[in-house]
Amino acid sequence: MSAIVKLVRTELRLVLREPLVLAFVFAFPIITVLVIAGSFGADDAHSFANVDPSQWYVASYLAVVIAAVGLVMVPVHLAGYRERGVLRRFAAAGFPRWSFAAAELIVGVTLTLVASVVLLLVASAAYGLPPIDSPVTTVAGVVLGAVAFTSVGLLLGALMPNARAAQGVGLLAFFPSFLLGGGGPPPDAMSSTLRHVANVLPLTHVTRAIRQPWLGLGSGMGDLAVVGAVLVVSAFGWRRAIRL
Repeated sequence: MSAIVKLVRTELRLVLREPLVLAFVFAFPIITVLVIAGSFGADDAHSFANVDPSQWYVASYLAVVIAAVGLVMVPVHLAGYRERGVLRRFAAAGFPRWSFAAAELIVGVTLTLVASVVLLLVASAAYGLPPIDSPVTTVAGVVLGAVAFTSVGLLLGALMPNARAAQGVGLLAFFPSFLLGGGGPPPDAMSSTLRHVANVLPLTHVTRAIRQPWLGLGSGMGDLAVVGAVLVVSAFGWRRAIRL
């Protein structure tokens, strides 16, 4: 546990110094939710399951934070470490490999929760926060989504040869997921083809697992189960790739 605590403290300091983290994890979700939530009025509620569009997007954009951490921050950070031989130095210093993976999971989830709080504070000042219909299930969706996408990020970072490749692949995965998985137009505004694509994206299920219980649109349990399956598959993958 002492090894994990040391690594978590160090990793938090390091990632918070990276411009990419500040831009994609903190600034990007805030700017885009302010713009897109303000682009629709109450008259457009029929396209948002009869929910006020600003409430729809406030409840959806926690998943954008989750995606930014899992698809952009974590892969670049881990691939950069592998490229520079940092993981070998950890092993030589006596740190077990599992301690690094555990620390990265903790850091990823912690940054997701902090950035989500910042997002909600800004969104609350601009649009107000919708009442949470089912708090326990909503929080479960946020936490499980954060763990699952941090695990996906570890898998991408373990597979990419260097930080630049991880950044390229991560951004290519992030933007379609962001646009179709909850941060872009509502499903009713998409073509049937785009809706089919959106339905297979992991981020869509994270978004639904948070938004449905929050806004009282459903239980979200089916989507929560899909997110759990994503976590299991990705964790198995990076565990083998990093050779824990």
